[in-house]
Amino acid sequence: MRAMLCTAYGEPEDLALGEIDLPPPGPGEVAVAIHTAGVNFADALMIAGTYQEKPPFPFSPGFEAAGIVSEVGPDVTRVAPGDRVLAVVDWGAYAAGLIARETDVFRIPEAMDFITAAGLPITYGTAHGSLTWRAKLQAGEVLLVHGAAGGVGLAAVEVGKALGATVIAAARSAERLAIATEHGADHTIDTLDEDIRERVLAITDGRGADVIFDPVGGDIFDESLRCAAWSGRLLIIGFAGGRIPKIPANILLVKNLAAMGLYWGAYRRRAPDLLTAEFAQIFEWYERGQIRPRVAHSADLAHAAKALALLRSRQAVGKIVLTVTDA
Repeated sequence: MRAMLCTAYGEPEDLALGEIDLPPPGPGEVAVAIHTAGVNFADALMIAGTYQEKPPFPFSPGFEAAGIVSEVGPDVTRVAPGDRVLAVVDWGAYAAGLIARETDVFRIPEAMDFITAAGLPITYGTAHGSLTWRAKLQAGEVLLVHGAAGGVGLAAVEVGKALGATVIAAARSAERLAIATEHGADHTIDTLDEDIRERVLAITDGRGADVIFDPVGGDIFDESLRCAAWSGRLLIIGFAGGRIPKIPANILLVKNLAAMGLYWGAYRRRAPDLLTAEFAQIFEWYERGQIRPRVAHSADLAHAAKALALLRSRQAVGKIVLTVTDA
């Protein structure tokens, strides 16, 4: 079966289309015939050798996939051959098939197509996990979402609304903010033309945001410190803006702030039962129409490098997904 292979650390353009053979699934393992694969910033980091996981060469990058269970190993009870599923893995999704742990495979709703399913796990898993497990967002609180038109930001807008929060979406253009509004944002901030702190304080009658969801970092995080409510929570999701911010501890002290990170992937091994419950909730919201995952762009597996370039340019409004067809 075909796969995009990384044979040495480098750039996405160095990936080469090749062939792989999968071993049969072992105890507690599931073989999935992949239809689609999600594209993430961390894929490029793994290709460059700067990600925390460093698989042996050659390997296929890719953390999330959707497809059909083709075979199961001994003792597998959660899924069966023929089931439509999404899978979250350490690597290997840029291929026509993979072997996953049973606990990393989840049956998807009948109404959910494979393109939607492949773009859902990390974005919505991160949004839900950070807002519930970490920040404990409550109905009626104010949530400020940075990068609100990106994949994970748009997911945070929808999850925040599903949890009953008032959502302020911050992004870099009127077009992006219009999409955030379509997905439930109550208020918007154009970060190119408006002062973030002034707008947040105006919207909240001077109180500030209770929870701030930040996948951008850099100057955006610095602004977040200035507009957080007393006893607010700052969620550190990533650094798409490039600069990793330094947090002045005195501001945390004076405003009783909590700054907390979320590396969603760590829960797969440390607390897999949380993910089972999480996806049950996400799928329920999907079936009710409370979340509407947006796929901004899809491309054939052979164009993985172009898809990653589009993602890194921060031009995509929503998720990018690869379609996989075994040649």
